[in-house]
Formats: sequence, C-alpha cells, structure tokens
Amino acid sequence: MARIDLPLPELKTYRPSVSEPADFDDFWRDTLASTRAAGGEPRFTRVEAPFTHIDVFDVEFPGYAGDPIAAWLLVPTGAKGAPGIALFQGYGGGRGLPQDWLAWPSVGYVTLVVDTRGQGSRQDSGPGTADPHGAGPAVPGYMTRGILQPETYYYRRVFADAVRAVDTLVGHPAVDPARVAVTGGSQGGGIALAAAGLHPGVALCMPDVPFLCHFERAVGLADADPYDEVVRWLRVHRGSEDAAFRTLSYMDGVSFAARATSPALFSVALHDAVCPPSTVFAAFNAYAGPSEIEVYPFNGHEGGGSAQWQRQVAFAGAVFSSGAQSN
Repeated sequence: MARIDLPLPELKTYRPSVSEPADFDDFWRDTLASTRAAGGEPRFTRVEAPFTHIDVFDVEFPGYAGDPIAAWLLVPTGAKGAPGIALFQGYGGGRGLPQDWLAWPSVGYVTLVVDTRGQGSRQDSGPGTADPHGAGPAVPGYMTRGILQPETYYYRRVFADAVRAVDTLVGHPAVDPARVAVTGGSQGGGIALAAAGLHPGVALCMPDVPFLCHFERAVGLADADPYDEVVRWLRVHRGSEDAAFRTLSYMDGVSFAARATSPALFSVALHDAVCPPSTVFAAFNAYAGPSEIEVYPFNGHEGGGSAQWQRQVAFAGAVFSSGAQSN
C-alpha cells in the first residue's frame, strides 16, 4: 500500500498534545493497589520438554482482581541472576506452545510468555486465559469492551495483568531483578509500554510497531482493525464519542511512555496501515527515558521481523552487560 502518514522528517519531530485526564496517575495507582490486594501467588509447574539446556514451566499468576493468568516460563538450565524478559502477545494471540519461544532463552534470558486475557483463539495459540468480567455491548474484537467507563474497560484489566507479570518475573529466583525487560509487537508493544510506565522494576522496554497509542489520531486514520472497531461502534452508539475517548485517554501509550524512564528500543514501519507511524512516533517522542527507534521504510505491520529481534538482542546486551544508556 502507499504511505498515508506524515513524511519521516515530520514524524521525527511529531509531539502531539494528547488528552490526559487529571487523575491518570491516581486511577492507575488505585487500580494496581486493588489488583495486588486481591492476593495470590504465582504457581510454577515443571513440564516435560524435548529441549536441551532450557527448562519449561507452566505458570499461573494472579492478575487483575486475582484472576488467573496463564504463561510459560522458559529458564536456561542452571540460570541464577540471569536477565529476564516478559513477552506480550499481538492482537488475538496467545502463549501458544513452548517451542514457539526458544529465541530469548537460547541467548540466556529467563523468558515469561504471557497470555492476554480473553484472547488466544487464533490457530495454534493454545486454550487461552479467560476474562470473567462482563461489559456492555461491543463490536466484535476487544477494543470496545466496556468502553463507556475506564473502570470497566478491557485494557484496564490487561495492563494490570502486565504489571503482575513483571512482579512474577522480578520475584523469580533465577532472575536478576535489576535486569528485567518487556517486549512485544503491535498489541504486545502497547502492553509493554504500559508495563514500563507503570512498573518501576522494568529496566528495558522494547515495543515493536506498538498499538494502543495516540487514540485520537489512530481512530479514523487507520482504515483497518483493530482501531476501526471503535469507528464501527461509534456509528451505532451515536453521542458516545466523548465518553469513549475519555476512557481511551486513560489507556494511551503516549501517556505511559511519558512515565517510563528505562532505556527503550522502538520499531516503526512506514507502510503500516494498522498502527500508523505517527502514532508510534507520538509515543517514541514522548518517551521519558533514553530511547532509540528502528525505522523500516518499506515494511507494513510486520515491521522488522527477525532482523528486529537481532537488533533487540544487541541493544539489550549492551544495556544489561554494561549499564549503557542510549542517546
């Protein structure tokens, strides 16, 4: 497809003023306090796997309201004080099977592969993690579930789960709690940004072509799902635009980026029709910590793929081995 967004020189300086509610920090402080107050401890069950030098655990940890969230933990055999990384999933995806996630543990990272509640029903994604909380009428998908109020909105629960995932990784005996990273592509990148903005234990954030950023621009500009789910919902729920965008303002990756201080490596694709480049640059340019961005001029939403993973490995190694900060 043709590029539909701003030229790259303009993207590099794109710093929009996003709507941020005055009680943004209070909202998330209260959300996380109640989430942790629900209690519960992560459970790790070792499973047989045909891998050499990687141990696999089936994990269940408490998320929002104490709801059980499924994950895999892949541990390099004998790891102690190793770096950890939480992997968050793209839209509709789930944790799949352990063999899908060997890359990071193969280079020495204790790897937590986190399900997204209510998702995971794509082919080979696994049985999935339930979302037991009801919501009002919604367009098929996840973007409009409970959208009339931030307290009932779907991504409030997802982001709270992500914080508890970081808690789980930071507290694991094989992990160096000072070297914990978060990453993911698309929705997973948006979740990683939220985790970095909400959890002080995140030491490195690597969001690829992140979703859930700069909603005011993305909804309507991106002529594709998932953002278009909001457009279709508003076609029917006329007069609800203010309420919907108020809810989304509590979930915006731009606001989380402005609160994240760990080193970060973003990626963006200039032919991306799902997550327009300007929405990614809005978060990148707002990021409070030292950050870099890898630009893929002719890619769509697939971004850099395996090439970006190699870039991440080098970046994370530099940050975690020497405490280096990007410029």
